[in-house]
Amino acid sequence: MQNKGYSDAGASYRKKALKGFTAQSGSPHEDIDWNNATLRQRGRILTMSSPVAKSAVVTNRTNVVGTGLRLKSRIDYKLLGMTPEQAAAWQNATDAEFALWAENKHACDATGVNDFYAMQQLALASWLASGDCFAVVQAEQPTLFSPYSLRLHIIEADRICTKYALHSGTPVMMRITDGKNPENGNAIYDGVEVSRSGAIVAYWICNQYPDELLPKPSEWTRVEAYGAETGLPNILHIMDSERPDQYRGVSYLAPVIEPLLQLRRYTESELMAAVIESFFTVWIQKEAPAAGMPFNEPIPQDEQISDDENEYEMGPGVVNVLQNGETINSTNPTRPNSGFDAFMKAITTQVGAALEVPADLLLKQFNSSYSASRAAMLEAWKAFKMRRTWFVSDFCQPAYALWLTEAVARGRIAAPGFFNDPRIRQAWLGADWIGPTQGQLDPLKEIQAEQMANENGYSTRAQSAMRLNGTQYEQNVEVLQRENAMLQAANVPAETSKGGTADAETN
Repeated sequence: MQNKGYSDAGASYRKKALKGFTAQSGSPHEDIDWNNATLRQRGRILTMSSPVAKSAVVTNRTNVVGTGLRLKSRIDYKLLGMTPEQAAAWQNATDAEFALWAENKHACDATGVNDFYAMQQLALASWLASGDCFAVVQAEQPTLFSPYSLRLHIIEADRICTKYALHSGTPVMMRITDGKNPENGNAIYDGVEVSRSGAIVAYWICNQYPDELLPKPSEWTRVEAYGAETGLPNILHIMDSERPDQYRGVSYLAPVIEPLLQLRRYTESELMAAVIESFFTVWIQKEAPAAGMPFNEPIPQDEQISDDENEYEMGPGVVNVLQNGETINSTNPTRPNSGFDAFMKAITTQVGAALEVPADLLLKQFNSSYSASRAAMLEAWKAFKMRRTWFVSDFCQPAYALWLTEAVARGRIAAPGFFNDPRIRQAWLGADWIGPTQGQLDPLKEIQAEQMANENGYSTRAQSAMRLNGTQYEQNVEVLQRENAMLQAANVPAETSKGGTADAETN
């Protein structure tokens, strides 16, 4: 038989380079769910111990949500039969009412720890490190100053697990993630119950983490994905899918766990070698038994690592006396290694490419030209905007829909037709979520480019305001009108000439 097509290329088993490359892939729950516990643990420990891994997670957190994605309601006023002025008044009132809930940590967080914007940071970081994150929708009794019952409880990925899985004390690689609901026969994949048609119908939440040191009796609560009557979500699932029929997310760091771990080890090794070389230690070899230390104590007692007399320790300005017959053979580590920085940059470049965060941004080193640095920023922001869109779709917008539904039901927000027509409801739910902007390497050039785009009709001033500093153009104009009126009332020129001098007649 003659090799042809991929049989003589990437699918060849005869070429020497590919003979040992026996790759296999199964279903998503075999490839992902069965390995997720290991990936979560390794992803988390790297974010705690690897500077590059930590940078990858917090760089995404800072640029995707920053201090929080802020609501700017934007209803379809034409469909609702409203004038622009009426729509603007409704939107401003709704934004202020939403802030009453979102900015009070006791009003929006079931644990009372974070406000809605800090919850966004928590959910995003947990999503990246663990692969997915959950927010359980709960209801509490409203109070005088917290008129809403809606609460969100952020749940970490580990607590969503299959009820009949081997739990605490069982090695991670032996834990069972597949199960079945005995009442209806639905399959359960790592805590996610799926109907026969493949739709998610419920989540199973454990009351503890798998590896807690003091475990309690394991109990699971089945939470239906959506309310039977309203269809509103009972739990928000934050994840991004990489394969069809996938129900659990994969850690953001999963593809680069091995190089990140090796980078951490290499960095620690180089650091320790440099520290050891900086020590000035004298070794004295004597023929006669040493009754005591002739000079000074080698290392203070309270700073010694070991009290074994057969072990020697190194430190700054230390004198050690060797036993009879002992000698020291030292090596010259020649640290710091001159190639360390170049090697780190080379590996970090590959890690950054896999994570869609260029090495310049990952290491926070902008030593290239303006064009190269700007290209890196633009490339990174493609990924940041994509993750922001996903995050808004999975967390922010569903939370806003739940809140607005309660606000309309309680009569605090007027939205005619909200409960009568799904299309009308969707028109009332229109919203933008404003977050951190891309930033500017050269503000003058970028502002001039936005001005040219506005003049030629390539962009609107509202879009330019969003890109430059994340503000609303209409609000900027309103504030400027008030400020200019204040300046004129104070007999101060509102505008100056290009040279910076005011018109003489205003004086």
